Amino acid sequence: MEENLNTISGAHLFKGLPENQLREIEGIAIGKRFKKGNLIFSEGDDGHGFFLVATGRVKIFKSSPDGKEQILHIIGPGEPFGEVPVFSGQQFPASAEAIAESRLIFFPRSAFVGLIAANPSLALNMLAVLSMRLRQFTVQIENLSLKEVPGRLATYLVYLADEQKRDDFVTLSISKGQLASLLGTIPETLSRIFAKMNSQNLIEVKDRNIKLLNLSGLEELAIHGKDLE
Repeated sequence: MEENLNTISGAHLFKGLPENQLREIEGIAIGKRFKKGNLIFSEGDDGHGFFLVATGRVKIFKSSPDGKEQILHIIGPGEPFGEVPVFSGQQFPASAEAIAESRLIFFPRSAFVGLIAANPSLALNMLAVLSMRLRQFTVQIENLSLKEVPGRLATYLVYLADEQKRDDFVTLSISKGQLASLLGTIPETLSRIFAKMNSQNLIEVKDRNIKLLNLSGLEELAIHGKDLE
């Protein structure tokens, strides 16, 4: 399917592979569609393969016995998820849910392992992606354990500014409730922090659009991770 091939060839995971190898990968790919709110897999499910987001957005999360949710990652177009079981052959360590209508590409583990054996460069690409994901986890753990909520939010806004290549405003691609979960807090606390940042002329919030009034101030808050006065 040509749209699968276009998505595969544009993904960082498969960067630099020749067309014949890309077509081999496309040959084992299975297209899947999920509506917003559909569960893709649950923590503990057997890892029979991994996914690549073609369109839409997916959250990776863990839930506590009392129902509290911690978002670990938000996965967008061109990004893979559920890769760890490809190497370990074990269960998924977290759950995944579509937070927008999404088209995903599924790669069965057994077929993909065969391609890795034949194409060592593919294994190197996967290790690079997993290493990047590990760095993201390290930063997230640092934010959650060493920074107060304002510092975590400032870090995320600075990250968005860099990702969206803007220094004047950013647009949230997730709801504020999902952002609260990602930052390890609750929506009410996040709303108060947004209001404080607004009153201190750091930002101006309108729905999901956030005007960055003082980017250097946000960067300082992100570095020191302190609470707002």
